[in-house]
Amino acid sequence: MFFYSNTELYAMSDNALIGIIGQYIKDCRLKQNKTQQQVADAAGIGRTTIVLLEKGNGGTLTSLIQVLRVLEQLHILEVFKVEQKPSPLQLAKLEQSKRQRASKTIHKP
Repeated sequence: MFFYSNTELYAMSDNALIGIIGQYIKDCRLKQNKTQQQVADAAGIGRTTIVLLEKGNGGTLTSLIQVLRVLEQLHILEVFKVEQKPSPLQLAKLEQSKRQRASKTIHKP
């Protein structure tokens, strides 16, 4: 696996970053002992698209997602998940609305 610091990533050109993605795809494919044709067939794309992705020379975002799905690597997209967290003001209002005491129970004879 390849590890880069944030500084190194920001210093790289867009083409170099695309090349890193291509290396990742190729590395995953080879670790799973799959041919380019097998991945292409399973993803519903042409083998040429796999070649281009792995070389960092092209492909669409859709193609990338299809390949990641076939290689069972969709988990890397979790970094793009946006979580809606309540603001501190909303949290304070929720805390205020919580029950403070139990109500009296009326015992009937």
